Amino acid sequence: MTPESPMDSTASEKKHNERAYVTFLAGNGDYVKGAVGLAKGLRKVKSAYPLIVAILPDVPEEHREILRSQGCVVREIEPVYPPEIQDAYARAYYIINYSKLRIWKFEEYSKMIYLDAGIQVYDNIDDLFDMEDGYLHGVLSCFCEKIWSYLPLYSIGWCQYRPEVTWPAEMESLPPPPYFNAGMFVFEPNPLTYESLLHTLQITPPTPFAEQDFLNMFFAKVFKPVPPVYNLILSVLWRHPGSVNLETVKVVHYCPPGAKPWRYTGEEPNMDREDVKMLIKQWWDIYNDESLDFKAKSAADLKENLSVSTIIASVPRPSVICLSPPAPPAA
Repeated sequence: MTPESPMDSTASEKKHNERAYVTFLAGNGDYVKGAVGLAKGLRKVKSAYPLIVAILPDVPEEHREILRSQGCVVREIEPVYPPEIQDAYARAYYIINYSKLRIWKFEEYSKMIYLDAGIQVYDNIDDLFDMEDGYLHGVLSCFCEKIWSYLPLYSIGWCQYRPEVTWPAEMESLPPPPYFNAGMFVFEPNPLTYESLLHTLQITPPTPFAEQDFLNMFFAKVFKPVPPVYNLILSVLWRHPGSVNLETVKVVHYCPPGAKPWRYTGEEPNMDREDVKMLIKQWWDIYNDESLDFKAKSAADLKENLSVSTIIASVPRPSVICLSPPAPPAA
């Protein structure tokens, strides 16, 4: 099922503090550094809202303690598995990202902003919480990297960042609908939406970009774009030079190969660019800044940070949403 129209819900009546940022973490790898960097980045820009880290059971206790020590609310979720077609994905690890669907169950929050752990926030984006209710808001993707080469739009040079390239008439089809990058999006948790997401996933064939493709399909009728400054996909710097002023960028998504700051060597393509080096340095400046470490106001605050997700998760919240079945995805 997919939302047809804006929700007529009680979300707008909920209190100001029922908002939060949320990120996702799996396994025992070094992505925990990204989550820590994100927590410190949100603190640097003086965000008014907490960071929830949705973790899978395989995240070790050591990493959980690191997150808690940085003021994050750690919340364990169970994995979500799609239909068993393991070779359908552009990158093998994308399959685990379907577990992000669990965040729609965090219904104690009226509105949340998802941020990938490979993202850093360089300016306050709390204003996104005030985006119109009933819609999913995100930044349009760029289709110019080779990983998109399986699509016809890649060969004809069509991209959402290139309005001068029109959709060829000989394609005998409409141009693709708006498509957002799932590294950042604004959404409203809802139990009916959550159940519909899980049900629809089980009858939807997997596609190369896993949960990103799925979310674009599911929310197609209620998606609204926000400016690229809220999720600068790093490859836009070389694919569409001049399209974004770095001085106005609020969020940087370190998603191309070799761009994760904690793994950066500068050896991968485009990683030796001066603007990329500058953005890598800015990430490390935040990560290494001890003044941005979480400081509990009292021992009670720290204890609350460790247990708040368990307490508030047990409090039900009423909500209403209209749902209807989607059309099957195009072949």
